[in-house]
Amino acid sequence: MKKRFSFLAIALVILSSTSLFAQSPNGQRMDPAAMKQRLIDSAQLTSSQADSVLAIGQEYRPKMRDIFSDQSMSRDDKRAKMMELNEQRNKRLQTALGDDAFKKYQEYEQKMRAQRGRGRGFGGGNQ
Repeated sequence: MKKRFSFLAIALVILSSTSLFAQSPNGQRMDPAAMKQRLIDSAQLTSSQADSVLAIGQEYRPKMRDIFSDQSMSRDDKRAKMMELNEQRNKRLQTALGDDAFKKYQEYEQKMRAQRGRGRGFGGGNQ
C-alpha cells in the first residue's frame, strides 16, 4: 500500500509540475494569460520566458497523462517513463530559460508544489 501511495504521489507531482501555476488560489483553472502573468510576477520570468514555459508544458502534459493512464505498463515502468519525460522537459526548460531563470522557475515550482501538497494531504515540503 505504501509503495502504491508513493507511486501515485510521484505521478501526481510529475503530472502537475508543469501546471502547478495553472491553479488560482481558490483552486479554479486560470486562463493562459493569467498563468503567464503569474510566471512573470511570481517566478520573475520575462514574457518570452513565460511563453516558453507554457509551450513546453503544454507539449509534455499529454505525454505524461498518456503514460499515467496506460494500464498495460507496470508501476515501475510508468515511473521510469514519467521521470524520463520530466528530465527531458527540464532540459528543454533550462535551454529555453537559461541557468538563472531556470533556477528561479524551479524554486517557484517547488514552492507551489509544497503549497498544493499541504492542501491535498501529501505532507508538503520538499520531496
